[in-house]
Amino acid sequence: MIGPAGRAAYALSQTARISWFFGQYLLAARLNGRVVPRDRLPRDLKTPDRAAILADIRELMRRDFANIDAGYYRMPHDMVEPPRKVLRDAVRFFQDLPEVRRRRRDRIATEVFEERRAEGSKLPRYYLQNFHYQTDGYLSDHSAELYDHQVEVLFGGAADAMRRQALVPLRLHFRERRVSECRLLDVACGTGRFLTFVKDNYPRLDVTALDLSPNYLRQARRLLSPWSRTRFVQAAAEGIPAPDESFDAVTCIYLFHELPRKVRAAAAAEMARVLKRDGILVFVETLQKGDRPDYDGLLDLFPLAFYEPYYDDYVRQDIGSLFSEAGLEIVETTLAFMSKVVVLRKR
Repeated sequence: MIGPAGRAAYALSQTARISWFFGQYLLAARLNGRVVPRDRLPRDLKTPDRAAILADIRELMRRDFANIDAGYYRMPHDMVEPPRKVLRDAVRFFQDLPEVRRRRRDRIATEVFEERRAEGSKLPRYYLQNFHYQTDGYLSDHSAELYDHQVEVLFGGAADAMRRQALVPLRLHFRERRVSECRLLDVACGTGRFLTFVKDNYPRLDVTALDLSPNYLRQARRLLSPWSRTRFVQAAAEGIPAPDESFDAVTCIYLFHELPRKVRAAAAAEMARVLKRDGILVFVETLQKGDRPDYDGLLDLFPLAFYEPYYDDYVRQDIGSLFSEAGLEIVETTLAFMSKVVVLRKR
């Protein structure tokens, strides 16, 4: 059980976090102006108001602390970040905002493709896009340094707490195993942010971070440098360079909404292939249509405001059928603010 001091420290740090990032979200929205023209908005669009969203974020934080109090995972290792870093990240975010606004206004999302085509890039075509209208897509150190801050602003400071919900099924899975003999694969690890929470809780766990972006993998190396037993692999989710049944657990966080349907199916099959028969896949993604009807309007709005060419198809896809065809069965689904955590086992 966490004592009063720990409870107060968590409450103060997370309240400050939400205020900081949600405040930046509101300021960015004011600077951006109307991001979607009225004639492109769906008819009768209904979205939760600011009070409802903040109430849901507070509920997520209550669950996050309850998980910590129950021993599922530790307090966030970076609950209080250095002020210089916090200010630097915010400055970078707002300096980049005009470029994002320009791409959104002119509906430009092919800058990455044009640049990489000239270089003869062999990366998949679907990947060579300015997702979210962000600068350089996923293919620069600048993008990798901005990404985590951008995501936290988008979710009002709730992104890390949503990611941490994946630690609960991992805890239940690993408590029956010798962690030092287990292997975990994080597919599309990005900057390695989620894996810092994994390694903070399981320092002796053998972890492989896989991502298609060399720049994001470099950032992951930096973030994970305090821990040993980490490996880094540049590869696509639909072509994992690992033997069959070589991992005790696989995690995949916020990837599938950025994949075309056929690539989703191939990625699901690959994750099932490398997963041991007694292993689990912990899959964290955005809500889908009908998961929370009051949020359906936001799901309609998101791909219009932030360039996401495959999002609308993803939120309507039957995830159970997708993974069932790959040989995985859903054993649990938990909603967490604007995300859901799906736990799957191999048949």
